[in-house]
Amino acid sequence: MDISLNLEEVQHGVPWGSVLGPLLFLIYINDLSKSVSDRSSPILFAGDTSFIIANPNKDKLKFNTNEIFSEINKWVRSNLLMFNYDKTYFLQFLTKADCKINMQVLFGDKKIATAQSLKFLGLTIDTTFTWKQHISELTTRMNKACYANRSIKLFMSLGVLRSIYFAYVHSVISYGITFWGNSLHSEEIFKVQKRIIRIIMNLSKNASCWQPFRELNILPVPSQYVLSLFLFITINKDQFMTNSQIHRITTRQTSDLYVPAADLTVYQKGVYYQGIKIYNHLPKTIIKDLIWW
Repeated sequence: MDISLNLEEVQHGVPWGSVLGPLLFLIYINDLSKSVSDRSSPILFAGDTSFIIANPNKDKLKFNTNEIFSEINKWVRSNLLMFNYDKTYFLQFLTKADCKINMQVLFGDKKIATAQSLKFLGLTIDTTFTWKQHISELTTRMNKACYANRSIKLFMSLGVLRSIYFAYVHSVISYGITFWGNSLHSEEIFKVQKRIIRIIMNLSKNASCWQPFRELNILPVPSQYVLSLFLFITINKDQFMTNSQIHRITTRQTSDLYVPAADLTVYQKGVYYQGIKIYNHLPKTIIKDLIWW
């Protein structure tokens, strides 16, 4: 087979699909975060780049946001890149007591669209962290898995149905549950999970699922959430302090992790705070025998 190749010199960038492309791209954008790191918290994950900007003063927040966006545009142009304005969004994080700030992010005649929610690394984040939309999307995916299980259960063994569950249901539930597992809307995921378990075990609509969960060695959604927080604490042990490190008073809670003071509900429902609370409520025998990773 005669294959002719046309070779051309690459002036800038890399050919699409090249082996070295991802590495060269990371090297190429390595200094992007440094250009605005003194006024924001850059988060770079391959092609998904985000900048978190915080300021208690609304006027300063508006000024900093536009100034940082201007610096990013300058960096993009100086590095011979093109800014995709249609795929760039501005999202305000608010509490229920906060009022939305009326602001626009501009660069010349270009305007960034303001979003009420956006998808970041597979998680749909909304302005108040209710996780409602994300859970709604997960519910739709799990309902499809529910239908698939019902369609094939007559032709598959219990072992195969369990394997299918872990491939198409458990993978959906476990991803990001550390963040959305404490949401009020997570009950919808639990309902669909129990429906699938009943299908696998050929149970009636209102049958209890607690024994089938044990027989299948599958964790219910609430238990999966607790496990995810426990693993989070275990892996990130260096990010936490014990009560003994805060004060020298000897109490029964001396070895417990220190719980930071927090009045904000959205923080109390977060990974860091809930992880500490759950860890401190674990049986001491488990903590004593725990081998830190």
